Amino acid sequence: MFDNLSDRLEGVFQKLRGKGKLTREDVERGLREVRLALLEADVNYRVVKNFIERVRERALGAEVLESLTPAQQLVKIVHEELIRTLGETPVPLDLGGPRPVPVLLVGLQGSGKTTTAAKLALFLRKKGHQPYLVPADVYRPAAIDQLKTLAESVGVPYYDTDPAEKPVEIARKALAEAKARGRDVVIIDTAGRLHVDEAMMAEAAAIKEAVQPREVLLVADAMTGQDAVNIARSFQEKVGITGVILTKVEGDARGGAALSIREVTGCPIKFLGTGEKLEALEIFYPDRLASRILGMGDVLTLIEKAQEAFDLKKTRELQEKLRRREFTLEDLREQIRQVRRLGSLQEVFGMLPGIGKKIKEMPFDEKELVKMEAIINSMTRQERLNPRIINASRKRRIARGSGTTVQDVNRLLKSYEEMRKLLRKARGPRGLERLAQRLLRAF
Repeated sequence: MFDNLSDRLEGVFQKLRGKGKLTREDVERGLREVRLALLEADVNYRVVKNFIERVRERALGAEVLESLTPAQQLVKIVHEELIRTLGETPVPLDLGGPRPVPVLLVGLQGSGKTTTAAKLALFLRKKGHQPYLVPADVYRPAAIDQLKTLAESVGVPYYDTDPAEKPVEIARKALAEAKARGRDVVIIDTAGRLHVDEAMMAEAAAIKEAVQPREVLLVADAMTGQDAVNIARSFQEKVGITGVILTKVEGDARGGAALSIREVTGCPIKFLGTGEKLEALEIFYPDRLASRILGMGDVLTLIEKAQEAFDLKKTRELQEKLRRREFTLEDLREQIRQVRRLGSLQEVFGMLPGIGKKIKEMPFDEKELVKMEAIINSMTRQERLNPRIINASRKRRIARGSGTTVQDVNRLLKSYEEMRKLLRKARGPRGLERLAQRLLRAF
């Protein structure tokens, strides 16, 4: 989401790093470029103005101008002020009070509200909660069926909504049903419209009055830029929201909504929707996002993703095999499956400090992972355990079975040999960086 902004800011700081000592003119020139970069990213102009004023006040003091590393000190100040703009600390969901706790999702049609309801339910279920999903959008065709289908896919029960009922009654009855079933969180998916209107606001306010939700979360599309900020402001004024879930941040959004919402509305961003998969919902950490924007990586989020995606037992088994030099194609297939569960490789490698900026220099097609898995699936178990027996005729059979070419099979076998060697040698951050770069080239 922040690629363009990150590139612009990196360019600004690269120029400043080339100077051993910064003058006031250097700082002012750099701040002008930072200001333009933020405005181009569709950040609210008042937010930009306040941000630049805060940075200028600190940057023109002894902290920077008299420092031995002035450019680094300026980056540090920009990083700290970005965190301040984004909200400083993460704000968790408030799930206190009598059970079940109602959570109301509001927003415009097309923002991903229904999918986000299921994502949130899955997130809470993994945290040990017992969520209950309520389809209360009786206007959009198939909205009720969509949430029911999603609820089944994430293993969460749902209220069997009657489309003929009023949304307020649906919410009341669903809350009573959830209590009777022993559920502890009720997630209510309300109706949206194509634009902000009084009818939608009145209905959301009426449901809020009826069920007294602990959280009223606005689901806003990051792709809409400043419109997302204006929508948040409208919902805050007319319904009263406690937080925001920003969706579609993996797309080609300029990032202005994320950088503006907290300061303009006073409402914290609580989650980021980072993809289409139902697991693609992240807690919003202001400090981590600020680090990503400035190209510093986000190792903590990467570790959390890895902990969820990777099977600890299988990882230990792999480590033992590597020590015994027994890494097979079956092990490679398992690693491919686990890596794919992490999400976009570009996003994953972008979280590694020092690698994010190199991604663009090493273009790769993530569909190669799917192709690699298909090729390995077309092998016999004997071939996966002992690739040396794969001769020309076996390669032709494997290629036919996987819908690929013999050249693709050869490329996989070559990549496997390289990975087998690299995995044994990869130690520490530098080893990880070398491995990441070789994997990118392999794809």
